[in-house]
Amino acid sequence: MGAMNDFQRVLDTTERHLLTLKASGVRFLPIQSETLSRLGEPPSVLEIETPSETLAVEETSLSQPAQPTVDIEMSMEELRQRALVCMKCPHLVKSRKNVVFGVGSVRAQLMFVGEAPGAEEDSQGEPFVGAAGQLLTRIIKTMGLSRETVYIANILKCRPDTPGQSSGNRKPTGDEMKTCLPYLLAQIDLIRPKVLVALGATAIEGLLGAGGSIGKLRGKFQTFRDIPLMPTFHPAYLLRNQALSEKRKVWEDMLQVMERLQMPISEKQRSYFLAA
Repeated sequence: MGAMNDFQRVLDTTERHLLTLKASGVRFLPIQSETLSRLGEPPSVLEIETPSETLAVEETSLSQPAQPTVDIEMSMEELRQRALVCMKCPHLVKSRKNVVFGVGSVRAQLMFVGEAPGAEEDSQGEPFVGAAGQLLTRIIKTMGLSRETVYIANILKCRPDTPGQSSGNRKPTGDEMKTCLPYLLAQIDLIRPKVLVALGATAIEGLLGAGGSIGKLRGKFQTFRDIPLMPTFHPAYLLRNQALSEKRKVWEDMLQVMERLQMPISEKQRSYFLAA
């Protein structure tokens, strides 16, 4: 029964990935002739009834189990290459320096989603590298993780243009988010993290379509594509509001995420940002 469940999980993942590729504009996939020949063969009884060793996962690891029929790294790279040449929003193409695709492990159990690149991210081609990104990195490290073991992406892959402005950012429009969302959905479907974290009201709106106050949603797990999603404040908010109480709210959200991931939590970690 366990092997059949593994087979069904791989099948479901493959189907979701193909549907997401279709939604992002892909119409044809290269398939080797050997693969087509094997698809026409009846499955071996041993292949069905014997659990695959590649699906085993160590309890102490935060890496996802390997998925033998889906090359995640290759599929993610193909998706990245398509995003890098995307021309669907001409006004953003005209003003961008780089497409900011995403960074981290494609087998991560934890994925952070922000709203859009800022000036630093546009310049470097990597999400969350400015002041807010540095704070996010510290939060991740305090959880006992690193940028290399989680995955970080945005609703929008291009920096929203700011004509007439020499600095500052603007919120992505609904049409911009709708146009770019298939790339993020493909990333999520490939990684299949155990927990998603939406950073800020715009990320929550892009994922859940929620236009309500983030104060009412943060700290309460939602569900997105059958994945638990934790809405929390954007790190930029904490840079504007240095109150200990606000830092504690975000940290309590991260403690919930750690508990959902069954990560060990020390007493020191539980006591961060509590008033003396």
